[in-house]
Amino acid sequence: MLQLGQSSVLPHSIDNDSYDRIVLCIRLLCSTGDVVRKIWLNSCRESFIKMLSDKQMRETEEDKAKAQVSHSQPDDLIDFYHLKSRKGMSQLELEDQVQDDLRRATGEFVKDADDANKLNRIIQLTGFSDPVYAEAYVTVHHYDIVLDVTVINRTKETLQNLCLELATMGDLKLVERPQNYTLAPVSSKQIKANIKVSSTETGVIFGNIVYETSNVFERNVIVLNDIHIDIMDYISPAVCSDAAFRTMWAEFEWENKVAVNTTITNEKEFLDHIIKSTNMKCLTAQSALEGDCGFLAATLYAKSVFGEDALVNISVEKQTDNKLNGYIRIRSKTQGIALSLGDKITLKQKGGS
Repeated sequence: MLQLGQSSVLPHSIDNDSYDRIVLCIRLLCSTGDVVRKIWLNSCRESFIKMLSDKQMRETEEDKAKAQVSHSQPDDLIDFYHLKSRKGMSQLELEDQVQDDLRRATGEFVKDADDANKLNRIIQLTGFSDPVYAEAYVTVHHYDIVLDVTVINRTKETLQNLCLELATMGDLKLVERPQNYTLAPVSSKQIKANIKVSSTETGVIFGNIVYETSNVFERNVIVLNDIHIDIMDYISPAVCSDAAFRTMWAEFEWENKVAVNTTITNEKEFLDHIIKSTNMKCLTAQSALEGDCGFLAATLYAKSVFGEDALVNISVEKQTDNKLNGYIRIRSKTQGIALSLGDKITLKQKGGS
């Protein structure tokens, strides 16, 4: 049977798994010891029972968690979209706010209103010694990014035709044309910029502030610091079946292979660090990750707000010098998410914050 499977006459040769299985069965039939018989008949059965019970427990926990999610309380206020105040809000912002409300009502999306998190989103755009100081508060919605830019005139002159010129790299698109402003001495101005996002990939916003003064006829330019849009704002942990994961893994054409390069010496600790850094869900059962054998293989899965799937396979092995060696493979349907996730893992895998 094995020789026939490996024969060149057949259109399809035997696969490695089937070959190994048949060889194992032949060895078992040839063996007369009770140890092999016990492993084959008892231990394998116990392992299979444990795997099924773990899967059942995991599904029960997920169902309980879903049942406990309160979509809305009985005394919650009902918001009517058409009665909302439209003052100072563009049509894009209104639509986005309604989308957020819907997602929040269905329990799909929870907005993090933590004060510390807000401070992390403030980005300094110019230096303290520049005549015009600017900083941006970045709000990432599902399909657009809103920049609230505070511009302060630090000179004793009136700045005329002050304009915030922005440009983007990646799948980002500016929605509005920049306007000109006049800024009195030591005064500030709030400028809003809307940027449309069309896919999950790391984008860069860059630009400059251009202004004129009364006694100088040429225009002054201040180059701004780049704003990097993090891919983590767009992907969230998700669950899929093993069969669906294998199907997607075979179908997706974009793969990014990242070599493991870390100071972490424990395989499980390294896996937890990658899960935390990439905001993904580990599909491999906890029971399969238990024990200390010096080798670990796990699959991670996440979904973007645009419906794109991100698949990750981690295979690490502990070397004799206690260092971890192996590869992290990322697959997705689009090139952007595979490259951006790879860059994120390369940056974070060493064990830094």
